[in-house]
Amino acid sequence: MRKIPLLAAVLSLVLLCACSGGESNAEPPVPQPGELTVTFDYEKQSGHASNQFAVWIEDMDGNLIKTLYATKFTANGGYKNRPDSLSLWVEKSGLASMPKADVDAVSGATPKAGALSYAWDLTDQTGIAVTPGEYRFVVEGSLRWKSRVLYTGIVDISGNAATVQGNAEYIYEGSDGQPALSEDAVENGMIGAVTAVWEP
Repeated sequence: MRKIPLLAAVLSLVLLCACSGGESNAEPPVPQPGELTVTFDYEKQSGHASNQFAVWIEDMDGNLIKTLYATKFTANGGYKNRPDSLSLWVEKSGLASMPKADVDAVSGATPKAGALSYAWDLTDQTGIAVTPGEYRFVVEGSLRWKSRVLYTGIVDISGNAATVQGNAEYIYEGSDGQPALSEDAVENGMIGAVTAVWEP
């Protein structure tokens, strides 16, 4: 008879664990109004191994949160034959194992020259709202073979409206008999005036 209360206690504990699922009671991030729009000027270049770019958002630890756009050549497998193309985005996005539907959702044909704009709806790659705070926007452009440019900037999506200019880092590197670009190369004008506009 004394075993019954003990059995009841054990069953209560089992039911409590099953209901909680072993998970914390933390609430998921609440979607907040607002949008971050990354804009820049694009000037199409002549010749091969150029005109590839990707735009994405990452957290302050450098983890990719969401790809906003990537040129179709690289995204659809071009990086296998030309591993120099958008090498940073290819690595961060895990492109090699990305489902085709996900690739199609973020890629498109190389656009015509002009002012381009890509918007972030404050969700991650799976559509879940991110927590408010600071995030980094990145634009990577393959200028010619291994020579590329990275534009980055930080925006606080928990703060007031803001406009942030991207900072450019040019990487000039030669490959397979192809010379590296230089500071006066015309290809440096492929991407310019990168700006992120945060509107709560």
